[in-house]
Amino acid sequence: MPAVDADPEAARGFALQVVSRLREAGHEALWAGGCVRDELLSRTPADYDVATSAKPDAVRELFGRRRTLAVGAAFGVITVVGPRGAGHVEVTTFRTDAAYTDGRHPAGVRFSTPQEDAQRRDFTINGLFFDPLAGKVHDYVGGKADLEKGVVRAIGVASQRFAEDHLRMLRAVRFTAGFSFALEAETRAAIERMAPRVTSVSPERIAAELRLMVTRRGRAAALQLLLDTGLAAEVLPEVALPGGSAVSQDRWRLATQVLAALDEPSLSAALATLVDIAAAPGGLPGADGPPLRRPHSPTIAAIGSRLRLSNDETTTADWLLAAVRQFKTLMEPAGAAAAAWSNLQPWLADRRARELADLLRGRAVNGLGRAETAAWVTAQLDRPREELDPPPLLSGHELMAEGVAKGRDVGRWLAAIRRLQLDGKLTSKEEAITWLAQQPRHDSTA
Repeated sequence: MPAVDADPEAARGFALQVVSRLREAGHEALWAGGCVRDELLSRTPADYDVATSAKPDAVRELFGRRRTLAVGAAFGVITVVGPRGAGHVEVTTFRTDAAYTDGRHPAGVRFSTPQEDAQRRDFTINGLFFDPLAGKVHDYVGGKADLEKGVVRAIGVASQRFAEDHLRMLRAVRFTAGFSFALEAETRAAIERMAPRVTSVSPERIAAELRLMVTRRGRAAALQLLLDTGLAAEVLPEVALPGGSAVSQDRWRLATQVLAALDEPSLSAALATLVDIAAAPGGLPGADGPPLRRPHSPTIAAIGSRLRLSNDETTTADWLLAAVRQFKTLMEPAGAAAAAWSNLQPWLADRRARELADLLRGRAVNGLGRAETAAWVTAQLDRPREELDPPPLLSGHELMAEGVAKGRDVGRWLAAIRRLQLDGKLTSKEEAITWLAQQPRHDSTA
């Protein structure tokens, strides 16, 4: 895989050099898979794969062991490391796979021909080869015609392709939605029959596919197709019940439209939105509980644990859910003027506040909340940092110097002074100390 910051021109040039070098050494070599599909769709490939008649040892000898990685050598895959900025190219020997025994890996491989190699791949649009030196497409699976028609079709027998690697069902959804293609009938029918098998895929791989779906164009269509094929009930059972009612399906559709409106979508924003809207009982988005000052959604915690998401991804989803509900409660009835700044500022000063503003805007576009709220939040985030989040008037050590007992009381008094500071009732350290001196010292409720 190329480096994340690989320059597209450098990556393409290096992939061309890899093919040329293999050809000069007497081997057959072609670009393969997704990069060919993207080339034919006039898109910039995310990465380049090369398929070749050269065996793994020959590839390593040709490019040198310092510039090659043999992590996938057992399956005929050698990664060739490019110069700075050019990324990497995976070079795979033409092969035929033995039976798959674990829903992901073949029990073994046999090196073969381009024609046989194409048959082992997942979808016809990903089964194409391209000669970048001659500018010629090699199509053994009808992929070029499916690209022209806009169809995602499994190669050969769809159920067999999905039995080999169950993640391919999620990939079918992602490709269909991402390219605005149609999912071929037999391919879709196989997914609907085999959807429960996707749970055998590792949580990390499922999360990676979901992350790609919700952060790229076509995300609303991808989530809808997940629901319609039964995959959503398997990979997101907390928010997508199998055979849901018309009301629950409408909620899911509304959640997808909110996500489609986001400028900076993320898996965290998607989870927060699905939990708030699609999983909400009672028919009203957000009606499944009061606003949370301390974010803690058991549903998001369960999803994060099951999919083995990072702590940051899970806590961000949790925070966004709580923030949306808090702003809905504090601002929707009468606007910012009616809400204490001390109740709003902690959310706006958070590093995730831009995601919140984006989410509030996406909700407003779809009739959930007021556009004025989203606009007001965005405007606050454009204020100077020292104005949005001024330094506290007193520190914990200063409080203890004024006679506050060490322990929980320090935090309580700090919070009380901070609220008064944010609401403009205390404006200096001296005023804070004077106010503190006037309070009953043993009243720890502030």
